Formats: sequence, C-alpha cells, structure tokens
Amino acid sequence: MKLKIFILMLLLQVPILASAQVIFTVDGFSDEYYGKVYIADTSEVFSPGWIAIYEQETGKELICEEAEELTYELHDGKLLANIAERPYGEYSGILYDDFNFDGKKDFAIMDGQYSCYHGPSYQIYLATESGFVQSPEFTRLAHEYCGMFSINDEEKTLFTMEKDGYGWHKFSTFVVENNEPKLVNAMTEDLRNAPFETYIEEVWNGEQMQVDTLCTLNLDTEGLRKILSFRVGKSDKEVVLFSMYDGSLYYVLLQPDGQIEFSFPVGIENEPPAFTYFPHKGLLTFRNEDAVYTIYNRPKAVGIEITTGGKNYVWRGKVTSREGSLRRLLKPQLDNVAIQ
Repeated sequence: MKLKIFILMLLLQVPILASAQVIFTVDGFSDEYYGKVYIADTSEVFSPGWIAIYEQETGKELICEEAEELTYELHDGKLLANIAERPYGEYSGILYDDFNFDGKKDFAIMDGQYSCYHGPSYQIYLATESGFVQSPEFTRLAHEYCGMFSINDEEKTLFTMEKDGYGWHKFSTFVVENNEPKLVNAMTEDLRNAPFETYIEEVWNGEQMQVDTLCTLNLDTEGLRKILSFRVGKSDKEVVLFSMYDGSLYYVLLQPDGQIEFSFPVGIENEPPAFTYFPHKGLLTFRNEDAVYTIYNRPKAVGIEITTGGKNYVWRGKVTSREGSLRRLLKPQLDNVAIQ
C-alpha cells in the first residue's frame, strides 16, 4: 500500500518537474556586468521568459527584456554569452560586443524569434556616457534579417543575410555613420529560375545606390541537357540550345563574359510549339516579335540567319567550337518543338 502511494506521488510530480521554471546566471563575459535569464517552462523548445543585465558592483538592474519565445542550450549546466553561430546555429541570449565601433562594448539581448524563418532576434543597447540606450536602427538589423548581424572589426563593417526559400539570398554590408548603420553594398543572388541565375549588386557611390544586374546560365544545373552550342564569329558570343528534364527547348545567346544577352522563350513553355525543326534540312526556326531566327547545323557549317524588317543577317558560327547536334531534338521530342 505504501509503495502504491509513493508511486502515485511521483506521478503527480512529473508534470511539475517537466515544466519547471528556472533562472540562470550568465557571467564571465565582463568584469562590470552579469546577466540573468528566466525560462518559464524548461520542457518547451520555445519558452516565455526574460533576460536582464546587472551591474557587478551594485547588483543594479540595467536592462530587462521580456520575450514570448526564448531558446537556450546548456554547456556543462551553464548558459554562456557571446555564442552566435550564424545564420542557423546556436545563439546566446546575451551578446556583448562593440557594434558601433566606438571602442565601448554594447549589448544585444534576445527578445524572441522575430528574424527570418522564426530565427532569434535581438534588442540592441549601445553604451553611452549615461548608460545603455536602446537603438532602433541597430535593432532593425537584428530583426529584419536572418539571425544576428555579424561584425568585421578590422574593416568596421556589419553584415546581414536574407533568405527566401532555397534559391534566393541577399547579403548586405553596412558602415556606421552618425551612430547608425548605413547600407553601402548589397548582393542578391536569385537561383529560383534555374538554370537561369540573376545577380544584382547595389553599391553606394557617394550619392546614391548604383545597381548592376548580371544574368547568367548555369550549364551544370541538374536536368539540363545541351542540344547544340557554338561560338559566333569575331564577337565570340555563344549560342546555346538546351532542354530541361527533356521538357522544353530554350535558346540562349551568351556574351563572352557569360552574361545572357538574349533568351527565348520566356514564360511560354505551355503554349503551342515555339520552335520548328526541319531534320532533313538541318534547320531550326523560331519567331520573336518581328524577327525570324533560323539556326542551321550542317557537316561543314553552323550559324544563325536572322530576318527582320525585310533584311537578312547571317551570324556564322565557328565549326570547331560546335558541341552537340540538332538531331538530338528527334528523341526525346520536346513539348515546344514541332518536327516537319
């Protein structure tokens, strides 16, 4: 009977133990300050709580941030400060570093999971002569991007990263002017429309952000099958015909530096055939607005004839640069190619 009562008492205590509240002391990051982290429910991955900073000498509370969702990891039973495994690793609730490069260390206090993909976010408190003051501008960098921004002390720059799915990223660089972060460079890479890749660079030129866009073709993309490619005359531009997963045919003209000058079709894969192939003549034709393109591929000649505005232009290709053959269009037959 006593054993049954003992077991019953243990079972009644399990929910209490599983959802225990705890306050961790965080120290070792400063001779002047220490922190405390309150976790309301240790059984949850994300728990309500608060994080506070105190003065070592007096025990006075200097900063306190409440949060609906805090995360933590223990190291030998302790919470540590200044862990920031960017962008998706472990983050401490307290980061203590010089964020504005004025020689005085500042605080980043975790206030929840408001950065991208439900990642950790921070309130930034800058050290001033009158104490630590919350900075909306620096806090924005720790809220609107992926995790906490990183710091380059040597170059006195801050870095952020943004992400949208697998194929879109943006990397931004900031300097500090008038005690606020200022964007000076941003690089966006968009790989969502593979094998077409777009890179956009924004650079502050002293007056405004100058924008340069580069569109390229990644021939190593999974599912890409090259049909025919060759280089054109003195310009050394490259013509590439390829299919994706043996579905649709694409034509691309690349500049010598790899940038796309022209591509066809764009967003019309499911419309009636865009190309017509004449296997007995070794010709492939397509129309783009008022221009008709005819690609010829014969044993001793390769190139393109373009007819527009009543005029005919011939781009002779270099036979020695030719790879592939139009006959690859016969099998498997692509959904936007009509065979005559």
